[in-house]
Amino acid sequence: MPNTHYKHGAGYAADMAVYARAMASDNSAQFGRLKRNLVRALREDVTARQRQMLLLYYAEQMNMQEISARLGVNKSTVSRTIKRGERRLRRCLRYGAEVFLNDLR
Repeated sequence: MPNTHYKHGAGYAADMAVYARAMASDNSAQFGRLKRNLVRALREDVTARQRQMLLLYYAEQMNMQEISARLGVNKSTVSRTIKRGERRLRRCLRYGAEVFLNDLR
C-alpha cells in the first residue's frame, strides 16, 4: 500500500481490497517448501538425539515427563535437548520456521 497513514472512503476501500487479495493468495507452495526444508533439516542438521526428542514431542505429542521416562533421562535434559534442536532448526530454516514450529504444538 503506497500510503500507510489511516484514511477513509473509496481510496481506503480500494487499498483494503488489494491488501485482502494479496493476503488471501495461495501460499501452499511456500508452505510445502517449508515442510520439505524442515524434513531435510531434521535429517541433516540436528543430532540424532535432538531428532528423536523433537519427533516424540511434536509428532507423538508426548510431554517432557513422558519422554524423560521413555528414554531414561532427566526431564531437564529433555527440555534442553528440545530447545537446542529447535534453535538449530530455526537457524537452518530462517524465515517462517518459528511460526511453523509454534503451529505444530
